[in-house]
Amino acid sequence: MTAHTLRLDHLVISARTLDEGTQYVADTLGVAPAGGGAHPLMRTHNRLLNLWGNVYLEVIAIDPQAAAPADGSAPRARLFALDDPATQARLESGPYLSHWVARVDRPKRLQAWQTQYPQRIAPIVPMTRGDFTWGLSVPDDGAFPNWQGAGDGVLPSLIQWDSAHHPSAFLADSGIALKALKGTHPQADAVAAQLQWLGAAHLIALQPTEGAAALVAEFDTPDGLRTLN
Repeated sequence: MTAHTLRLDHLVISARTLDEGTQYVADTLGVAPAGGGAHPLMRTHNRLLNLWGNVYLEVIAIDPQAAAPADGSAPRARLFALDDPATQARLESGPYLSHWVARVDRPKRLQAWQTQYPQRIAPIVPMTRGDFTWGLSVPDDGAFPNWQGAGDGVLPSLIQWDSAHHPSAFLADSGIALKALKGTHPQADAVAAQLQWLGAAHLIALQPTEGAAALVAEFDTPDGLRTLN
């Protein structure tokens, strides 16, 4: 294994609007995401829901108030394939669990790791939201990470926070814990190989499928088991 063992950082719910995504999570889990803020570079914004164990759930959508780059350059593609027509068409049917993000803890340096293995890890983009700063692996085209042409949201993005304090430390306790993260993919062997190389195979239960790639997350809530997909 090349990597240190990674940890789950957060799950991603993609939505046309924050209100739609917030309502989907609230209807399913019984608690509405709140707070969050804007990602100026990516022209997206989010709301967050704390989960047990220094993990959180993110609802993300295109920020309609985001400004174009001040220097007149073309804006870069948004996170998590939000500019992709196929993603936008899917979001017409409602929010969904689109992706997950794995945390690279220091002393391992995410930027140095990516420089060493640029074919394995997408470029690391410095990002901000309010007082938080971090590096996130983001393909230049804004698509999901992939390996040998396989990914589709089932392979994680990688994140490293610049401070010792994780965002979950500032979120209200929701009483909700992630029980299991499950993924299916038509190229499960390629996905599994990359997960193993990253040190993230233990974070997701992966199964092959003849259909489309998909994620499912099961949660323990005060009202019993609930599922987001």
